[in-house]
Order: sequence, then C-alpha cells, then structure tokens
Amino acid sequence: MRGLLKKMALSLVGLAGLAMLIAAVWTWDPLPANPDTETLAASAKTYHADIIRDEWGVPHIFGRRDADAAFGVGFTHAEDDFETIQEVVAATRGQLARYRGAAAAPTDYVVALMGVWDTIDARYARDVPEEVKAMAEAYAAGLNLYASRHPDQTWRGLAPFRAEDVVAGFILKTPLFYGFDSTLQALFAETRDVEIAGQPADTAWLLSPTLKQVSGSNAFAVAPARSGDGRTRLLINSHQPMTGPVAWWEAHMASEEGLDIQGGLFPGTPVILHGFNRDLGWANTVSKPDLVDVYRLDLNPENADQYRLDGVWQDFDRRDARLRIRLFGPFALPVTRQIKRSLHGPVIEAQHGTYAVRYAGMNEVRQLEQYYALNRATDWTSFDQAMTLNALPSINYIYADRSGRIALIHNGQYPDRRPGWNWQTDLPGDRSDLIWQSYLPYDAVPKLVDPEAGFIFNANNTPYSATDGPDNLRPQDHPQTMGLETHQTNRALRIMELTDGITPIDRQSLLDIKFDTGLAQASRGAAFLDRVLAEDWSDAPELSAALAQLQAWDRTYEKENRFTALPALTILRHITAEFTGDDGPPPEAAFREAVDWLTLHFGRLDPKWGDVNRLVRGSVDLPIGGGPDILRAIYPGDFGLSGRLEARAGDTWMALVDWAPDGTQTAEVVHQYGAATLDQDSPHYADQAPLFASRAWRKARFDRDDIAAHAQRSYTIGGAD
Repeated sequence: MRGLLKKMALSLVGLAGLAMLIAAVWTWDPLPANPDTETLAASAKTYHADIIRDEWGVPHIFGRRDADAAFGVGFTHAEDDFETIQEVVAATRGQLARYRGAAAAPTDYVVALMGVWDTIDARYARDVPEEVKAMAEAYAAGLNLYASRHPDQTWRGLAPFRAEDVVAGFILKTPLFYGFDSTLQALFAETRDVEIAGQPADTAWLLSPTLKQVSGSNAFAVAPARSGDGRTRLLINSHQPMTGPVAWWEAHMASEEGLDIQGGLFPGTPVILHGFNRDLGWANTVSKPDLVDVYRLDLNPENADQYRLDGVWQDFDRRDARLRIRLFGPFALPVTRQIKRSLHGPVIEAQHGTYAVRYAGMNEVRQLEQYYALNRATDWTSFDQAMTLNALPSINYIYADRSGRIALIHNGQYPDRRPGWNWQTDLPGDRSDLIWQSYLPYDAVPKLVDPEAGFIFNANNTPYSATDGPDNLRPQDHPQTMGLETHQTNRALRIMELTDGITPIDRQSLLDIKFDTGLAQASRGAAFLDRVLAEDWSDAPELSAALAQLQAWDRTYEKENRFTALPALTILRHITAEFTGDDGPPPEAAFREAVDWLTLHFGRLDPKWGDVNRLVRGSVDLPIGGGPDILRAIYPGDFGLSGRLEARAGDTWMALVDWAPDGTQTAEVVHQYGAATLDQDSPHYADQAPLFASRAWRKARFDRDDIAAHAQRSYTIGGAD
C-alpha cells in the first residue's frame, strides 16, 4: 500500500510539474529586442533642427521645413517626458497591458473595440495627405533618435516608433474629450436604467446634458472696443491633469516654410494643440454635446451572432482581439476577446442587454491634418478654412487675432440625425433609418463672431452664454438633434456675475476675472452650502462655532482666508461629483466630516486655506488659492498624509496674448511646474511653480536673437550631428 501511495504521490508531483511546464510554455512571451541604435537613428539623417532651450528650459525649435520642426518636437519632448510618450504609444497600439499588467487590459480592449487600427489600415494610406504624413514621420524619427541614444530608457519591443502611432493616437483620444469613455463605462455597469426612445409622437424632447463634466477649462477673448486701451487680448486657460498623458508640455516651433507658433502639446503630438503665433491664437475648452448614440439590439434567440434590422436577421461582423497581459519577466497571459460590430458601430454585450454605439469621431483619421492646418493659419479666413475640415469631434475654440477679431466656435461633428426622436435616450436598434450616416455641415456649427459687447468667454458652459452682451446664440437657431449642452458651471455663472456688457475689461480686469476665487450665488456648491445652513442644528450645540464659521465665509477661496477651509471641505465631494461620480454624503454628514477632518489634522476649524490647499512638486511645497470649479481652478488628488489637499489638475499651462492697435504683440505664459516633466534633478522640474502659485507670468519669446540671448543650452539634431 505504501508503495502504491508513493507512486501516486510521485505521479501527482509529475502531473503538477507538467502542468507548470505547460503553463510556462503557454505564457512564455518575451518582448522582442528593439532595433540597434544605428537602425533607430538612420531616419534622423534626413532632418535637421536647431534647438534653443531658454532660461526656463522651454525648447524653441527651428528647422528649414515644417517637418524638421516636428522632428525637433519629437526629440525634445522625449528629453523631457519619454516615459509618458512611451506609455501613450503602448496604449495607442493596444499593448499597454503587456507592460503595465491587468489594470491596463481595459484600455487595450477599448482600442480594439473602437477599431483604431482598423481605421488606420483602411484610411491612413489613402486619406492622410502626404504633408501630414511627413509631420508624423518626422516626429517619430525624433523619438527614434532619442531612443537610439537612450536604449536603457526605451521599453523593450516598443521601438521603432511609427507615423501611424501618431495618427492613431488622435483616433483614440479625441472622442474621450467629450465623454465617450463615460458612455462605455455606463454600458458595462451591472445595471442600466435608461428609457428607450419611442416614436416621436410619444416622447417629449428633453434638453439636458447627458454626459459627465470633467474638470474643464476657461477661455476669454476681449476685442479692442471693450479693452479700454484699444488692445486685443486672448487668455488661454485649459484645465488638465498636471502630469500624465494629457498634461501640457510647452514648445515653440518655427520653420522657413512659415510655421512659427508656440503653445501646449500632449505626449505623442507633433504640432501645437492650442496656443498662438504672431498673428492669432486660440484657446480650447472641453464641450460635451450629445455626440454618442446607444442602440438596443434584438438578438436572434436561435443565433446570438445575429441582430434584427428592418425585420431581417443580420450577422455581426466578428473578430478576435488578442490581449497580452504582463505577469512577470518574459511571461504574459494571452487573452482573447471577441469584438462584434453591427451596422451601427461597436457592440457591447452587458448583463442587462446588448447594445451598439455610434459616435462622433468614429473611423475618423484626419485629426492631425486639421491641427496642422490650424498651426499654419495666419488670419481668420485661413483659421476658419482649417475648421471646415470638421475632423475634430468636439472642443470649443475661442479665437482672437491682431486685427481685433474675436470668436467662439462651439465645434463638433454633429450627427445628421432624424428629427423628432429623443436622441438622448437609448434608441431602438432594429431600424436602419436611425443609423445616421454623416455629420451636419460646418456651416451649422454654432459660432459667435465679433459680438456687440466685445467679450467672449467659455468655461465649459452652454454656448448660449458666450458673451455678456445682447447677441448671444439662441437655442431656437439650432436643431434639437444637435444635443447642444445647457450646462452652466460655477465658473460661467461667476463670469456673468463679474461682467455687465459695458465696463471695459483691461489687462488687470481680465486677470481679476480669471483669478477670481468666488462661488457664484446660483452655483451647485452654493446650493449645497445653503442646505447645510438650513439644517436644524439645535441638538448639536458643540457645532455652534463651526456653524459660525460657515455663516461668516465670504464664499471666496483666497489662500489667506481663514473661513474657507471648513465650507470648502464640506462641499468638495458634491461639486466634484460631476467628473468623479462620487456625490459624497448628504449635507449634514458632509459638514460633520469636514469638522472632524480639520480637528484631526489641523487642531482648529480655521486654518488658512493655503495651509490646506497646496501645490507640491518635489521639494517645492506652496500655498495656493482657488479650488474645484473656481475660476482659479485647482482640483485635488488624494489627501496628503497631513490631511492637506495637493493640487493634481486644473489651471496648468496658461497664456495671455496681447495685440496693440498697431499689431505689435506681447505674450506672457506660465506652466504649473516647469519644462522638465520627469527629471527631478533638473532645475526646470519645478522652477515655474512659484510663479504659478503667486499668479505671476514669464515673457514668451518669438524672436530668435532674443531667444538666443536668453539661451541656457543650444544644440543641433539630425543630419550629420
């Protein structure tokens, strides 16, 4: 018997070993080696760029051709943030989980679901103009040159970088700015409580925002007639995360072909996304009209691979997405997920039903083409002509130029939908007449040009509040099928409180508006605070001092204000719920939590707001005013160990551009941290943080001699370097 048991034990050990061997073979998936340095650097020989890093470390890139400038952007951005660029490329390729593990698998799945590389395969060669390909190729060559010089920093198997990676990045990212990812998350949730649209006669149209609001942006343009000094001003004030794949990096691009522009870029982009040249500038703010339609599909009970359309069972288009999820070392778990598409678009199979989605930007490949055209614009005519490409699915444009023209373009690829239906609910998926095939023409896009009041603003609010004068856009002038948002942020409401359509807005007045820290009377935060004050606190005498603190607050977030911390913490989760999904506790509980938090971490209810609200970057630790959905926008990440709020998003790279009546331009800019995104040893890792925290600016330079006079470092890349 003992012998038999021993043999059985040995057999089991052998089977276990065999299973482990099979598992090892199955998951053995080493990444390929990157090309050698000579191969990676080869394409750089066809480009030449002169780089001048100014006293702030910001790169000014000069080339004979536009492509040479894009080559320089790729190399210099890699110098400052190569890790994030690589992460963006891996995500765009649908391969992030191979490097980051299981947490990144949903990103790779979404890349497959959106058909990013199907679009590249179908349209890149045919529909991307050669001059646009040249920009993407040059940027990739700059990345490859950097990789050739820093093989130890280059992710194994990721190089060489390709032009297609650049164009694909736009396909993936641009729909996310209007909230397409929120729609997907809602569909994958365990439950879905959304009505399905009935026949037009049976439903009433509900004009209301359907998508979550992210942290947002501000933008302002002032015409000469309103500025008080005959000058035109543009204030660019995007709100983004302070680090990561959609954090602003600053550069100046110039070429002998006419390109001469500076502004903000995201990792992976070869052109300025918003900024200014000598003649004009534009600011972008997030807009969230209804650009996604969800269709409920009826499946064939005898064949789950078919759906009903116009009374006929149609086959899904099916293919497998093969994901590789990093385990450790050279081992990766292969996972196969089936991707289905109907004639509507990508299909989501959830616990509560099967859906198809159709969205603005689907199968679009011309985004870089439009951005490049905007970079080359020199006046309103050429700028507006670039916008007619209508390749960007959303985003507001606030424009100003040296001639004194100002404008708002509530840009979007607005689906040409069948009128009468409620497109903000789920739609029946069995009717082909509800599958829109095109977008409304650019002429239908809401635009406000040279308003009577000489002032334009946007703070992620409805386009029907864009100026403080009498000639705002009107809802009745745009079809309801466009789904234009009616949302008003605190920031927009506060701008309307601070302006009257008449009083001149000079430089200081404009800055006073931008850096205002007030809570608007009609805002979401003020309403929540009023609910706290309306509670019956008679049975909580221990909170009398705290209530007095709330009542004494002037509703501003100035860093020296000792009355701000308690109410700001009380309403924090409620006013950020629109982009976090966490509405926090009810008013009474939120107030008590804030009292307890301040007592625990500060030992008092009235610390200065700047003692709580901090800008932290390496060893730099500064007080800062402002807060969530405040014009001086500062959004916290997690609470610090000491109970402080540490800024993670909001105001980041900003620019104030000014044209005198004779066309002479001055410009001031500031970054929340500095040019060196990742290098903590660089003097430019946090050198702009004190300026940013104190609401100060630095001079923006265009003239090459002026830039050279303030050069910290000058060098040449490409050619025979």
